[in-house]
Amino acid sequence: MRATLSSWACLSLSLLTCSWLCVTTENQCKIRNQVADCSHLKLKQIPSDLPINITALDISHNQLNKLPPENFTKYSQLTYLNAGSNTLSKLHPELCQILPLLKVLKLQHNQLYELTDNVFSSCSSLMELNLGYNIIKIKNNPFKNLKNLSILDLSHNRLLSTKLGSQTQLESLRELVLSENRITELKREELDFLSNTSLTRLDLSSNPLNKFHTGCLRAIGNLYGLVLNNMKLSENDTEKLCLELSGTRIQNLSLSQVQLSCIYKSTFQGLQTTNLTSLNLSKNYLLTIENESFAGLSNLENLNLEDNKIYNLTSHSLYGLSSVKYLNLRRSHVRKIDDFAFRWLSHLEELLLDGNSFQEITPNMFTGLDNLKYLSLCNWTNGLQIITNKTFSSLANSTLQFLNVTKSRITKIESGAFSWLGHLRILDLGLNEINQVLTGHEFKGLQNIEVIYLSYNKQLTLTSKSFAFVPSLRKLMLRKVACSSLDISPSPFHPLQNLTILDISNNNLANLKDDLFDGLHRLEILDLQHNNLARLWKHANPGSPVLFLKDLLNLHVLNLKSNGFDEIPVQVFKGLFQLRILDLGLNNLNLLPASLFDDQKSLNSLILQKNLITSIEEKVFGIVFKNLKELEMDSNPFDCTCESISWFVNWLNVTQTNIPGLDTHYLCNTPSKYHSTLVMHFDISPCKDSAPFKLLYIISTTLIMLLIFIVILIHFEGWRIAFYWTVSVNRVLGFTEIDRQQEEFDYDAYIIHARRDRKWVSKNFIPLEKNDQSQIRFCLEERDFEAGISKFEATINSIKRSRKIIFVVTEHLLKDPWCKKFKVYHAVQQAIEQSRDSIILIFLHDIPDYKLNHALCLRRGMFKSRCILDWPAQKERVNAFHQQLKMALKSSSKIH
Repeated sequence: MRATLSSWACLSLSLLTCSWLCVTTENQCKIRNQVADCSHLKLKQIPSDLPINITALDISHNQLNKLPPENFTKYSQLTYLNAGSNTLSKLHPELCQILPLLKVLKLQHNQLYELTDNVFSSCSSLMELNLGYNIIKIKNNPFKNLKNLSILDLSHNRLLSTKLGSQTQLESLRELVLSENRITELKREELDFLSNTSLTRLDLSSNPLNKFHTGCLRAIGNLYGLVLNNMKLSENDTEKLCLELSGTRIQNLSLSQVQLSCIYKSTFQGLQTTNLTSLNLSKNYLLTIENESFAGLSNLENLNLEDNKIYNLTSHSLYGLSSVKYLNLRRSHVRKIDDFAFRWLSHLEELLLDGNSFQEITPNMFTGLDNLKYLSLCNWTNGLQIITNKTFSSLANSTLQFLNVTKSRITKIESGAFSWLGHLRILDLGLNEINQVLTGHEFKGLQNIEVIYLSYNKQLTLTSKSFAFVPSLRKLMLRKVACSSLDISPSPFHPLQNLTILDISNNNLANLKDDLFDGLHRLEILDLQHNNLARLWKHANPGSPVLFLKDLLNLHVLNLKSNGFDEIPVQVFKGLFQLRILDLGLNNLNLLPASLFDDQKSLNSLILQKNLITSIEEKVFGIVFKNLKELEMDSNPFDCTCESISWFVNWLNVTQTNIPGLDTHYLCNTPSKYHSTLVMHFDISPCKDSAPFKLLYIISTTLIMLLIFIVILIHFEGWRIAFYWTVSVNRVLGFTEIDRQQEEFDYDAYIIHARRDRKWVSKNFIPLEKNDQSQIRFCLEERDFEAGISKFEATINSIKRSRKIIFVVTEHLLKDPWCKKFKVYHAVQQAIEQSRDSIILIFLHDIPDYKLNHALCLRRGMFKSRCILDWPAQKERVNAFHQQLKMALKSSSKIH
């Protein structure tokens, strides 16, 4: 029944405290899911215009001085009513008649004085009643009709007695709170009314109790839990209390802050015949625990000794606690723990030793804790300093899974320090002063480790082997450990193929390799905030931008806040299809590449706050904004113009995305007309009229750029276009010689040269003609022209009868008018008409291409490389030149 009531109460409270979908009445009450919240409205009467189907009503913290039953007639479905913190002085018996389904009634912090016998006569469904912080005087039997009541709170009522009735009643009661009253003694007859009750919790805390009458607690039917916190009990009083509990069904006893300074063998003797499983002795300034004081508490499972002054735990202080699973010794000022002090706790699973000041961990301190799962040594006053390979040797036989040594002034971890802890899953070494190079051997033996916290240490230097012995690691925290460079090869993270969470934030990292996270295919959360990675993504970075995120295929959360980024490569997030949360806040980003977020279609949260973003355009954010659930882009200097944010304003008008601060921190910076105006108030109506002009602008810009391109192309490559055009036309139209098919020529080459180069030609070509075994024949006009015909006709005939045409290119040739105007022109024209690759250029001088083009309308690019020869300056290379010339002469003249 209690579980049902607790579940119902939690549901009601959660409905009251959730985010409200408000329906406003004249009293500003908030209505959601049949729950009405009318609290803190200074009401003087019950609202009359609430929905009639409400089941929960909160009218607390108002100015009500009465609860007229007739005002609740419309709300007969109520099961929860909170009228606390008003000025009520009287209750009407008719209230429950009007509200027959009422299960929870809260009337705390009022001025109720006297409860009549029939005040709750119709409240048979009531399961929880809170009358705390009133001035109630109990007479007769006001609670006798509450057959189903499970929780009754009468705290802070100045009650002088525990007597709430003269007859047996409240048989369903599970929790009775009588704390902060004026009860000085417990009498049997005053608790007889609970003789048929099974209380799981009786709270008498903060009462001036100083006397326990014989049999007082046995008067209660069954008492399972007793809370006597914050009162003064001497050692004798505590012993007498335990004797009164002897033979009862007590399971939980809380004696916190009762000024108990010593525990003797006789203190808890009365509890030996009980099934006590939980004992709270915290905040008692305990100085002494006599040996074997807990010997009779064989069923105890939870022992809380927090905030005491137990200077010494001897080898028999905890004797007899063989069933204890939880032991809390936090801030108990323990200075010495004898060897084997915990050996009696064979079933202990959780040991808390935080905030103590014992000198060291001795070789046998934890011997016997074979079932230990959780050990906490935080805030060690003297400090552990160095963890050696002997420190935790006494846990060699334990099944320890969680070791917490934060704030223990650790400076160094020796090799094999945790080799005894083969079952360890979580190791917390954060908030210490560790300053060392991690070679990897520090974690040797942790074959089942899943989580290592190393955050907030002095300085950790990683190596490629730092985590080589912990491949099972799933979570690694390295925040603020002064690890300024991870420019290591191979990466220290490569062995961690099972890693899902990695935090290396706040390290001023500036150097990373692009393979730092290679192989971490299971990594889901990566925190790199507050580093100095801006240079790595600059286009001017030596060796191009470092794309260190490229292999993180399953990354869900990426934090890059405060890294100084002012550039982002377009491909940096490519392949991160699973990304859900991306934080780029507090950087210097302005212009973002158009397709930067194209792969982030699954992104739920995007944070770009406090950057230098002026424009939010569809080409950048269109895809990522489609499925976005939360956007934080506040505190940017937005440019409120049509080109910059018109699309964004349109999106804001239709989106369901949560955008915190939209009505306060999204302000225009430029132009001056809109400065400090909310972005959402930007008028986009003029932007729609600019659409035709945009199209005209695009078309005109395209045409102008095309014209500029054509002009530049003609200027620099016009000759090439004209040359190939002429060749193509001649091919199509068939301008070829009739005898071309025969390929019969009288000469291998006709030589065109300037008159002043005649001697050089004779000296170098005639000997080649005579000495060559292939019988090469050159046509020289001085020697081979026919007599009796004109020079024009002889030149034309000689060119036709020659398979190749050699131009001896010199400065003289470029200036020779006969060669320039007739010979060269006719030779080139014939080669084009016949579609022949028949021209060979021999350069005797270094002639720039622009001079060659200017004088002869020729360019080197018009000819194949084998047909362009340079006369060697060294005599020993002349033979090689002759070979090149022969190859050019024998090459095919057909243009394929």
